[in-house]
Amino acid sequence: MKKITIATGVLITLLLAAISSFAQTQSREDLLKQIETKRAELDVLEKRFLSPSEEDKAKYADFLRQPNTGLIRLLPREKYDRDAQKKGVMTIRGGGAYYSFVRLTHEYGYGSDIELSNGVLSTGFAGANYGIITSLGDTPLENVSLETVTTQVLASHVPPSEEPKARIEQRKWSNGETVEGTNYRNRVGLAANSTYLLRAIDYETSDVLVAFRVVRLDSDDSAVILWKLVKKYPTPVLSRN
Repeated sequence: MKKITIATGVLITLLLAAISSFAQTQSREDLLKQIETKRAELDVLEKRFLSPSEEDKAKYADFLRQPNTGLIRLLPREKYDRDAQKKGVMTIRGGGAYYSFVRLTHEYGYGSDIELSNGVLSTGFAGANYGIITSLGDTPLENVSLETVTTQVLASHVPPSEEPKARIEQRKWSNGETVEGTNYRNRVGLAANSTYLLRAIDYETSDVLVAFRVVRLDSDDSAVILWKLVKKYPTPVLSRN
């Protein structure tokens, strides 16, 4: 009888351990499902937070019917990027401060063409990549084309195919250059109701000429931007020699 009692006790102990283990496994599985659900919900919320308002979309609906146009919001990196601020609330890489006009994504690292940080728009972020940007002031976006003089300066630029020369271009546009009274740099101050020209050169990824207008600044210093692709160039490549 004693052996039966001991065996029964061992069996109960093993059964309880198995039940506990099963419950723990189920609990972790449930937690994982909850994490996935919350992450999906958060992704939806972030996209809504990044999106321009319905009023903005309606206001520029006619313009947006044209091909290669868009309306986006850039968030100030210093407020929302977790890498810039440990308390940043956005989970998207770059905090919604970057945008690729080719891949149509805010996520940093996918051929990002532009960044908003501390009231400054900048371009050229990794490796030998570089860019050129200039302000056209309060010029209607519809008036910007390949025929305008300012546009021709950026449109005629030929990216070098050797890295040392690309690095020279980086330094050149970091310091800035004035051509016929217009200053071209890799960064420029952000201003509402201003139109800009951007040539963004991302080696192995894309090379684009974009005109955009800051149509509104929001209370959190985010910028609502209306844009159009002026020209897309062949993908620039650096020689391996």
